[in-house]
Amino acid sequence: MNNISYLVVSIKTSNCINDMKRTFAEALEHRRTYYSIGNDSSVQDEEVVHIIRTAVKFVPSSFNSQSSRVVLLLGSEHTKLWDIVKNKLKALVSDEQFIKTQEKIDGSFACGHGTILFFEDQTVVQSLQKAFPLYSENFPVWSEHTSGMHQLAIWTMLEDIGLGASLQHYNPLIDDDVRKNWGLSESWKLIAQMPFGVPTADPGEKEMKDLSERIKVFR
Repeated sequence: MNNISYLVVSIKTSNCINDMKRTFAEALEHRRTYYSIGNDSSVQDEEVVHIIRTAVKFVPSSFNSQSSRVVLLLGSEHTKLWDIVKNKLKALVSDEQFIKTQEKIDGSFACGHGTILFFEDQTVVQSLQKAFPLYSENFPVWSEHTSGMHQLAIWTMLEDIGLGASLQHYNPLIDDDVRKNWGLSESWKLIAQMPFGVPTADPGEKEMKDLSERIKVFR
């Protein structure tokens, strides 16, 4: 198997390059979770594609495994995903609970411009486990680390071009339906979902714990 990272999109990609106005540190500081988003976009869809391609190509991975897989859903494909989520949850919760659940999904996720799905290819992980048995238990963990780095990189770059996003985890509830609907490999493990769109409200205050409790420096 050729262990390269894939980008699955339903639109034509382009080589457009976005000139970042912030430094990396400034962009990271500016990144927030947005639950109030609209279905408009501040940029062409091809610019979102470029951001994803940049992250998939340059974000590091353990043993250069390149195990991350990313799917971009736009338009009706984006809506279809959140219909899947709602249908799955409707079968599991009471009618009263589902009303609140549906309001949250429709008002914070489905209302966006698109959704990015993050996967890790378990075929790659398992091949590394066989090749390096001494580290076998670590490869699934390192794979999750790789996905987390992709998520942060893409999230930060989306924010830097004026798009708000949040990170959701309706997996593994929707895994089978997602793979079936978009013809994805059974070896692709769904890690997270990132709905995005133009922010329609401020993200709100974020509580920061004292850094002295979280950082130790020894000289």
